[in-house]
Parts: sequence; C-alpha cells; structure tokens
Amino acid sequence: MILLTVSIEKSVVAKLNYAQQKFEILVDPNKAMDFKNGKGIPLEDILAYPTIYKDVKTTDAVPEKDLQKAFGTTDVMKIATRILKEGDIQITTEQRREMTEQKKNQIANLISKRGINPQTNTPHPEQRILNAMQQAGVNIDPFMDVELQLDKVVKAIKPLLPIKFQNVTVQIKVSPQFAGKVYSIIKSAGKVTNEQWLNDGSLQANIEMLAGIMDEFTQKLANLTHGSFESKVIKREDV
Repeated sequence: MILLTVSIEKSVVAKLNYAQQKFEILVDPNKAMDFKNGKGIPLEDILAYPTIYKDVKTTDAVPEKDLQKAFGTTDVMKIATRILKEGDIQITTEQRREMTEQKKNQIANLISKRGINPQTNTPHPEQRILNAMQQAGVNIDPFMDVELQLDKVVKAIKPLLPIKFQNVTVQIKVSPQFAGKVYSIIKSAGKVTNEQWLNDGSLQANIEMLAGIMDEFTQKLANLTHGSFESKVIKREDV
C-alpha cells in the first residue's frame, strides 16, 4: 500500500503531452520541482493521489490500456516519474511567490554559512544578506537549484556587502568527561584531521570547515561541554 502525505488542497498539476494524449498528476509544487532538478525525493512525498488523469479537473483517469500503450507499463510511480521529468508543473502566482521566498532564504543561509565579512572574519547574518539581495534587485528563479544561483547572487551583493569565502582549520581540545559527547558534532562540522586521544583522556583534533559555521560550531561545543573545551584557528584559506 502506498502512503501519500501531500494535501490535495495544496497540490498542483504536472502534465505531459505524449503519444497524442495528455497525462496529468497532482503533486506538491516545491517537492516536484526539487525532484525535477535531480533531488532524490520519494514519489510518495510528491504525489497527492496515485492516479494518472486525462484531466484533473474532471477527475477522469486514464484507462490502463492507454497507459500500457503509451508507456509500456501501468505502474503509476514509473509513469509519474516520466511526467515529472519530462512534463510541465503548473503553479499559482502565490505558490511562485512562496517558492521564490523559500529559495531566497536558502541562498542567504548558504552565503551566511560559507562566506564571512573580511573586516571582522565573522559571518554575515542572514537578514543582512537578504537586505542586500533586495537592495541589489536580485532576481531569484524559484525553479533553479540554489547552488546554481549562488555565484550570481554573490556578485550582485558584493558592491553592497564586503564578503569572501573562506575555509578555516580549527584545533579543539575537549576534556575527557565530554569527549565522547561531542564526537558526532565534530564529525559533522567538517573534515577531521590529526585526531588524537591524549594521555589524560582528552580529545584533540583539527577540523577543516567553512568559516561561516565556526561560531555555530563553537557554540554547540560550549553548550555540550559547559565551556570545558579549548579552540583556536590555526589556518585560514580563501576559496
């Protein structure tokens, strides 16, 4: 049994004209676009209903014999995949606005994490980046992956906001009673190098990470260890 979680009310039509017929499905607009852009999202999280329609408005389903003739299968998931990859996804003006805002926030988040203010060596807050994007009149494509839009946005806001991208290597030393507790945080922050367990049971390691996440990383360490750790930047490298 296929368990679907998409609300009918919030779904939109994805359609494909193929073999002289029209095939339509109801989908979540954001997840459908992410799937179309190559992200591995389960179809169960995209489809609102497991049916291939002639016309969603009339709720007329395509007969199985027509599906078999056109696609060589009656498997709804296989056919839905074709529709999503090759067809068009229709969204309302409001949905487009919401998707654009979501992409803007994702881009601002990436820039905040990857970039720093070279005057202070600290990350720019997301809201400051969003304000610069608005001031620069940056146009965000709601259908394009954020990674592909990052360079354009950075170039647009650089005249307004001093920014550079930098990796740092942070050396940390955590006391024995907290070493095991923080290990997963250390691993998830970046590339761990020169990891050592010292004679007193302390953990010492170098972590290569994006400069923009260093403050967040050290704050997590501080919370978990109640401040019982040491950290210092031993290398900065512009990227």
